[in-house]
Amino acid sequence: MAGDAAGGLAAGQLGEATLGRLLSSWQPDVPALLLTVLLGALYGWAVVRVRRSGRPWPPARTAVFAVLGLGALVVATMSGLAVYGEVLFWPAAVQNILLDLVAPLGLALGDPLRLAVEALPAGAAERVRRVLTGRLVRVLTFPLVSTVLVLATELTVYFTPYFATALRVGWLHELMYLHLLAVGCLFVVPVLTREQTLPSWCTHPVRAALVFLDGVIDAVPGVVVMTHGSLIAGAWYLHNAPSWAPDVLYDQEIGGGAMLGIAELVALPFLLAVLVQWARAERVQAAALDRRLDAELAPVVTREEPAAERVRPWWETEQSEVAARIRRQRRDNRS
Repeated sequence: MAGDAAGGLAAGQLGEATLGRLLSSWQPDVPALLLTVLLGALYGWAVVRVRRSGRPWPPARTAVFAVLGLGALVVATMSGLAVYGEVLFWPAAVQNILLDLVAPLGLALGDPLRLAVEALPAGAAERVRRVLTGRLVRVLTFPLVSTVLVLATELTVYFTPYFATALRVGWLHELMYLHLLAVGCLFVVPVLTREQTLPSWCTHPVRAALVFLDGVIDAVPGVVVMTHGSLIAGAWYLHNAPSWAPDVLYDQEIGGGAMLGIAELVALPFLLAVLVQWARAERVQAAALDRRLDAELAPVVTREEPAAERVRPWWETEQSEVAARIRRQRRDNRS
């Protein structure tokens, strides 16, 4: 578990946190691994069900769900960030921001809610829809509520005993991982899913504005951590810091800066994803409108006279001396 081996790590078993060591250092995290396998298996099963029914499912969605969503979950909980996060603050800060921003974005881009509805039998799909539109889910995913929950979670983690206790207690550390991931998903997944889980007024322009606002709010924890004068979980990191570690307060400033940078980097693809959905929705609506207009105009065209009888020669409509002479000549010929 997360905090059980920290005593040995603080004794100097870890070398300096170079890029090579961060990339090559891994440790198993059984609860996180089980969650990753479960999510991947459910998503894969649903994709197979949809394709066997003859309906397509975009491979790009499957790839982004696996690589960005599940990949970020694995990196946050089992990579060198998890190994060095027990003796340095900044890797732990990056872990947490991956869990509540990056992993939820990857999972949401896989559109798991729509996939579940399409893969399940009609009765089960309808039950899923009822849950998604239920009062509790609507309250938790209400845009301003979910944004406040993300901000409150980050601030609670760092400015209460939550984080320091989680470093010492393995099961609480795992619960903190799950807490961060779940709260992050409350905002990101409803905004990007095609299933209607948000209020009707949350049109694509409103969603884009909410994502922009969320990007600003997500920067707050990083700024606060970076500029905070007191140590966060200071007793733990002072006790376990290896000889090569930077000053603990400087380490905290690096962690806050990393949180701020990642939050701003994630905001851009998040906003782009909403804008792409907006453009696709506009194209679909325009195509539907064209089909409707074609259907309404078709009976009118068929009831009119043939085109040859509707088109009049130019000399019958043009007001000129030449046209008038031709009209007089034709009348004389007929008489």
